[in-house]
Order: sequence, then structure tokens, then C-alpha cells
Amino acid sequence: MINELGHFALILAFAVAIVQAVVPLVGAHKGWRGWMALGEPAAIAQFLLIAVSFAAITYAFVVSDFSVKLVWANSHTDKPMLYKVTGVWGNHEGSMLLWVLILALFGAAAAWFGGALPPRLRARVLSVQAWIGVAFLGFIIFTSNPFLRLAEPPFNGEGMNPLLQDPGLAFHPPFLYLGYVGLSMAFSFAVAALIEGRVDAAWARWVRPWTLAAWIFLTIGIALGSWWAYYELGWGGFWFWDPVENASFMPWLLAAALLHSAIVVEKREALKSWTILLAIMAFGFSLIGTFIVRSGVITSVHSFASDPQRGIFILAILAIFVGGALTMYAFRATSMQAKGVFSMVSRETALVINNILLAVAALVVFVGTVWPLVAEMFFGRKLSVGAPFFDQAFTPFMVILALILPVGAMMPWKRARLGRVAKPLIPAFVLALAMGGLAWSVESGNSMLALIAVFLGSWLVFGAATELWQRAARNFGRLKRLPRADWGKATAHAGLGITFIGIGLLTAGQIEDIRVAKLNEPFTVDGYQITLTKVEEVKGPNYMSSTGTMTVEKDGKLIGTMHPEKRVYPVQRMPTTEAAIHTTPLGDIYLVIGDPQQDGGYAVRTYIKPFADWIWAGAIIMSLGGLLSLSDRRYRVAAGARKSRAVPAQATPAE
Repeated sequence: MINELGHFALILAFAVAIVQAVVPLVGAHKGWRGWMALGEPAAIAQFLLIAVSFAAITYAFVVSDFSVKLVWANSHTDKPMLYKVTGVWGNHEGSMLLWVLILALFGAAAAWFGGALPPRLRARVLSVQAWIGVAFLGFIIFTSNPFLRLAEPPFNGEGMNPLLQDPGLAFHPPFLYLGYVGLSMAFSFAVAALIEGRVDAAWARWVRPWTLAAWIFLTIGIALGSWWAYYELGWGGFWFWDPVENASFMPWLLAAALLHSAIVVEKREALKSWTILLAIMAFGFSLIGTFIVRSGVITSVHSFASDPQRGIFILAILAIFVGGALTMYAFRATSMQAKGVFSMVSRETALVINNILLAVAALVVFVGTVWPLVAEMFFGRKLSVGAPFFDQAFTPFMVILALILPVGAMMPWKRARLGRVAKPLIPAFVLALAMGGLAWSVESGNSMLALIAVFLGSWLVFGAATELWQRAARNFGRLKRLPRADWGKATAHAGLGITFIGIGLLTAGQIEDIRVAKLNEPFTVDGYQITLTKVEEVKGPNYMSSTGTMTVEKDGKLIGTMHPEKRVYPVQRMPTTEAAIHTTPLGDIYLVIGDPQQDGGYAVRTYIKPFADWIWAGAIIMSLGGLLSLSDRRYRVAAGARKSRAVPAQATPAE
């Protein structure tokens, strides 16, 4: 009964979404206030109905109702409760239901917190958001129904992919979807602005908090996925340039560009058409990511489905929404001419360069991701584009971005003198050079990669600190009174610098050792003496584990006792690796135990990972910077209270 209720609520939400998509849009066109006002209760009702549907399928997982096909295919009575719940979105149908739940949540949030928006704009935003909901609710109901029943329910289920039975993967998809789907709000604002023919400073101020929230969630989601890959897959890496990893990274880059571009629109009423285009493409790349994961065009542990028909459906959604928005953009682009005039040396120019670098970097990642598919489809050739291509093609843009970022952040609007801007940054530059030189001298092999990465990362950190100091007029008392947005920007830039340092030092200095380790026979890796003392069979809740006990010593002192595991999940008949990691601020000792060998002993891999956790610490700091900016009072003050300086484009051909 509960499952039927959930299915009915989903169908009812589909009907409400259609009403929300049509009625407010017509009302905004005709100027009928009653019709425009219908968008708000409809958005809230749609969210509540989808929430009921999601709660129903979650209940089915919790009670192990194997009469539901989705539960049977993705759960088991022996699974811990956490993974019964996360099993809801550890598959295609359930994850799409989570997708539309978050989509409806953002629409409801716009209804709850959009009271300051002009009625016409609010109605159009909610209508566009509802059209996206209609498309994906239709996709779920007609191709991916999570409530299908089995005629003869089995006594138990088939379980979930063991790789997904991990706390990191439990929270990674929801955060990622909050970022992916959050960009739909920027898209809805962009399309609403194109329909209305108005893009001004107030519009930019409205769209920035939604974009910033999506960027924060994407940052957290990507970091969680990277962290999971590092400790769970057993290969010791944090990023593989996997197509699905790239699918989340491209919207992140474009969202970062959109954030910076919207600042120019808000402050100087310039870059209007470019900002609209970025809003469209950021969400467009989110849809591309959804297509890659669910179409079966790639094989990955991240992918949920391999049904070409579903892929075609999503491709049609992508073509309709992005193609329609770009067509509308083509007609409106000439009416969104910039008002602000600025010189070649100014903050506007620095932000333009920032946008170009981020957008081209996203394009490079996109080309590297889809080129193997294009080559096979049109040329009949099987190609593989791996990490060397991305490292060489992508990295230069990030190096240039890091070099100019502290200088650009210090520049005044409209016109600047480069010498005056650069002078306060000289101490930061010298300190960064010194830190880079220290890394080069300490790092074995005098690695240039370590020098460049530490210099750039330190330059970002010290540059951010210098910017705050200058904004406070070199007064400690005024630092506390700086707006949170200033602190947030500096914190985010510093977090990026810390991630740079972590990536560079880890890549330059990691050590790998692969050997057969015999019981109680010590071996040495980079000065650490490691001893495998025992291996025992341990029974987990739904797996069997070969758990090793390994002691790590240095200079005769015990560093720690570590327990790497090799697990086997009987239901799926699938092995997984559980690495043992000893973490310190300066790096990780990373141990992986493999299969027993014929001549005795076990295959053991040892990695020394300098500064590994700085990568995720930087991501956390970036997210914290975003949250600080989002909490700024200026974001909470009604943007609608500002008198708009723009008028509809139809009435002003010169605009």
C-alpha cells in the first residue's frame, strides 16, 4: 500500500509540475497576478509530493520489501541499515528520484525565499524550473519507475555493489546532486531573463546566491568522491580523469566562472550576455554529466545504467532545454550590450581573463572526455584519452589562473595601475618563492613540480591574506568588520592554494613499493620499517574479510599498528580492497594487502603519500569560503529593494 501511495504521489507531482510550468508563464505574459501567484504553492506542493514518493521507496528499502523490484535488485537483509538507506540512490531509478526531489527542493526554496523578486520574474523562474521537473518526472514515470513490483517476491535481495557500501559514497551522490541540480536555478534565472528581456545588476545579485550554493555543494561532492577513490579503491590515487569524474568537474569550473562573471554584471553592468551563456552552459554540462552516467556510453564504477533508450531520452531533454535556451540567447544577445566601460588594466579585465581560463579549461576536459566516443562513432577507431593528456592540456590554464588571481583580486574597478596594485603583493610573492625553493630543496630529486606547485599555492594563500590586510587598511581592528563576502573570497582562494600544494607535493614525492611480505619478516620503505605480523579471517555484517595486522616503525619507535583488509561479499561474489591509512599533517602511510602467494606470504603494496590530506583540506576550506560569502548580509537583503537601472530590451533597442 505504501509503495502504491508513493507511485501515486509521483504521478500527482508530475501533474502539478505541468500546471506550475504552464499557468505562471501564461500569467506573466498576460500580466494576470492570480495566475503568476499560482507558481509558489505549486512549487511547494510538487516538492511535498515528491518527498512523499521518496519516503515511500526509502521505507521499502528499510523494511527490505523485496516485492519491489528495485529493493530486490539493490538490497539484502544482511546489509547494515546505513547502506539500506543509501541503497535508495545507489542505483539508476532511486538516484533519479533523488535528482527530482532536489530539483523540486530548489523550486520550493525559490518560492519560500523569492518574495523580493518581481512577480513576473519569479513566475517565469518557477515555470522554467517546473519544465525541467516535468521532463525528468516524465523520464522516471515512463522509463525508470522505481515502484515496479515482482509477481513472486523472493526471500532475499541481490545486494548492492560492494564498492558503494561505504560512508564516503553514502554522502557523495546527494552532495553532488545538490550541486548539479542547484545549477538549474541559475539556468531558470537565465531563461527567465531572456524571456523578459532584462539583465541588470539586480538580476545578477539574485542569481549569485543560487550559483554559489550549487558551487559549494559541487565542491563538497567532488571532494568526497575523490577521498572515497583514494582510500577505497586501493590504488592510492585521488583523481583518475575518469569520464564521470570529469562530468562533475566541468560544471564546477563553469559555475566558478559564472560566479565571477555575475560579479561584473552586478558591479559594472558588463559581461551580461556572457553571464547568461555561462548560466545556460553550466546546467547544460550538468545534463551532459547525467547523460554520461546513465546512457551506457561509458563503463565506470560510477555509472548507474546502460540502457541506450534512457540515454536517448536524456539526450532529448538536453537538446530541448539547452538548445532552446541557446536559440533564445541568439535572438536576445544583441539586446544585452554592456554599459560599463573599463580599461585593459582593471578588475573587470582580470575577471574576463579568469572566465576565459576557466571556460577553456572546461572545454579541454570536455574534448578529452568525449573524443574517444567521437572517434569510435565517426571514425571506427578505439582511442583512450588518459591522464597524460589531461595533465598536459589542463594544467597550464590552472598555472596561469593561479598567477593572476591574487593580482586581479587586488585591482580596483574600471581603471587600475599595475605597479600600485602589485607593490603590496611583493612580500607575498617573495614568501611564495621562498616556500617553493624550500620544497624544491627538501623534495627528493629536486622536483620542479614541487617547486611550482608550492610556489603557486603559497602565492594564492599569501595573496589572499594580503588582500584582506589591504581591505582592512592595514588595521587589525578593521579586519573583524570586513564583510563576510570578503573573508569568504579570501578563504576560498586560500583553499585553492592549499589544494595546489597538496596535489603538487603528493604527485612529486609519492613512493610506491610492491612486494610479497612474509609473516614477521620486516621490510623497509622510505625509512619506515613495516612488519606483517598476522592475517586472520574476520566475519563482517555482510562480508568475509582477510584482515592483516602490520606494525610501522621509524628509528626504532612504533608509529602505529595498521589493519588493511581484503573483503569478499558472498551475495555479489565480489572482492574489495580496504586500505589501511596512517595519517599525519605531513603525509600518509598507505598499506594494501592482497592475495596469499604460493610460496608463502601475501602481496603487499605500500605507498608513502606526502601531504595527501592537504588536497581535501583545501576543498573543505574552499567550501567554507563559499559558506562565509553566502552568509553575508548583502545576500540576505532583498535584491528587489534595489531600484533597477535596466528597462526591458524591447523598449530600448540600444541596450
